[in-house]
Amino acid sequence: MTNLDMSEAIGLLAQEKGLSEEALLHVLVDALASAYKRRPDAADEVVVEVNPETMEFSFIAYDVDEDGNWVNERDDTPKKDELGRIAAQTFRQVMSQRIREVESERKFEEYANREGDIVTGIIHRTDARYTLLDLGRVEALLPQAEQVPFERPQQGDRQKAYIVEVRRTPKGPQIVVSRTHPGLIKRLFELEVPEIADGIVEIKACAREPGHRTKIAVWSNDHNVDPVGACVGARGARVRQVVNEMRGEKIDIVPFSEDLGDFVAKALSPAKVNQVIISEDGTQADVIVPDHQLSLAIGREGQNARLAARLTGVRVDIRSETQLAEGVPAGGGDADVEYADGEWVANAETGEMEWHAADGSIVSESDWQAQADADAGGDGSGDGEAGGADETTGDADSGDALDGEPAAAEANADEATDDDEASGESGASDGDTDAEAVATDDKAGDD
Repeated sequence: MTNLDMSEAIGLLAQEKGLSEEALLHVLVDALASAYKRRPDAADEVVVEVNPETMEFSFIAYDVDEDGNWVNERDDTPKKDELGRIAAQTFRQVMSQRIREVESERKFEEYANREGDIVTGIIHRTDARYTLLDLGRVEALLPQAEQVPFERPQQGDRQKAYIVEVRRTPKGPQIVVSRTHPGLIKRLFELEVPEIADGIVEIKACAREPGHRTKIAVWSNDHNVDPVGACVGARGARVRQVVNEMRGEKIDIVPFSEDLGDFVAKALSPAKVNQVIISEDGTQADVIVPDHQLSLAIGREGQNARLAARLTGVRVDIRSETQLAEGVPAGGGDADVEYADGEWVANAETGEMEWHAADGSIVSESDWQAQADADAGGDGSGDGEAGGADETTGDADSGDALDGEPAAAEANADEATDDDEASGESGASDGDTDAEAVATDDKAGDD
């Protein structure tokens, strides 16, 4: 092989391996030095030099004295036919090993500074322990603990993930990614919302229950830009892209506020809050909501209140107006309350919120409010709260369906008649069978 052919071969090999020609020449020099030392009459040490233009190699040999010093410098450049088969085999092995080491180091340096970044890969393999994402030149490890529950990735699917750690291992760099990290939501919004990428809108906080619901608090550095509207986009186009990437995970976008009480009230969206009392040390918030908003504020299995507490960084205790009037202490008002199964859903045609119960019945927000006002007006206790219920349940900022469900204690209560009271019968009228046993109307006795 001529020097010109060798130069072309090195250029092609460097292009194939994704390395620079300079790095490949260093590998070649190390391999030649290892091959030289396999010769029977080889010197103790050797320094191989190469001219990158002419591709001519020179071997400077040294002897090592008793003190470990390199002495007796001389030129011991062998001829090509003097290296022999063993030296050639050693050269090939060392060359391959050094190339793998250089490739591994280059990959590690490429991803070492990308922790906290988002990558897109193709699912290469999946099992009960982990999933492998093919990122091109390297594979990423998605452990089972970092996967969203109930997600079933299929081989060949394209998926985005968040880099949480880059490890250096003997087999090369290991990139650990996550689908449950809150940073994934932030990065996805940066991709979809130019205002966030430009720094005009900031995501101040993020609370997430992977696969179910996420709340983010946004802030605008420009008073002319609405942070919530920028994240939602025209007709919800921007937030819809993020929701689709997260396989339908609901996302609530609330405006950030430096006033902690106001921030807690907004974090409990879509529920409407009457009053927020912050403790002196600023670690606890006592929230008062209308009776018909209690279950909506708490959320299914306490999810809405739990996410609001994580988002604001304070403990959130929620009580209804009735519980406040009855002196129920904060933090213990909902222990014995039972909740009906169902969820609030926005009507696609009218936009009005509707309660879809588990039994298939549907109650509009206006009908629900009318019934709540009727129940309040039928209360003979004389506490002056009749007709004081709120008119709206509050809309989610992102336009997603609401997760709150009305308490069964707030179901349509039957008013007892005077005849029923006289005969000692129950206060439920014969014409209404919707009231549950757990929703026995305590107000009948007052009448």
